[in-house]
Amino acid sequence: MLKSNITREEAFELLKKYNSERFHIQHGLTVEGVMKWYANDLGYGGDAEYWGIVGLLHDIDFEQYPDQHCIKAPELLSEAGVGEDMIHAICSHGYELTVDVKPEHEMEKVLYATDELTGLIGAAALMRPSKSVMDMEVKSLKKKYKDKKFAAGCSREVIEKGAEMLGWELTELWEKTIEAMRSCEADIAVEMEKIS
Repeated sequence: MLKSNITREEAFELLKKYNSERFHIQHGLTVEGVMKWYANDLGYGGDAEYWGIVGLLHDIDFEQYPDQHCIKAPELLSEAGVGEDMIHAICSHGYELTVDVKPEHEMEKVLYATDELTGLIGAAALMRPSKSVMDMEVKSLKKKYKDKKFAAGCSREVIEKGAEMLGWELTELWEKTIEAMRSCEADIAVEMEKIS
């Protein structure tokens, strides 16, 4: 089992210390929930909390230091007592974008593959009457995905490279990630209510 040097509560406080925009906090919570779902789905259930904290903190430096994303993170995280393994995992999602930290572990590949994808799925969900992923189908996501102008900030190249790293077809990654986002949507809404 992977051992975290930081509790989930401490990690959430740390996220809020460096992120005040609701969008960034919600994105952290979404990636946390998605990572926990994947941990259970891929047979790492005992490490689900650890995977979740990696997801929660993955963009720790993005709001305040956008030009140093994944470069400033190690400093902020080690000051808070986060261990080297977790710092490596968090920084690996910036591989070839800002850092040379390659995703090695399956957890790191999942983070790399799903980070941008959760943003794209979230944007697609907001276009739906329900504003939810609960009734989202892969075929409607596929249409949005093909439209390069839609959620243009979400890198299709990174998503595709992530699927490749995992050895999955793109549609498998989409299906699983929609399911993962469904699993945590209600809890995130509750959490976001508390900080409004």
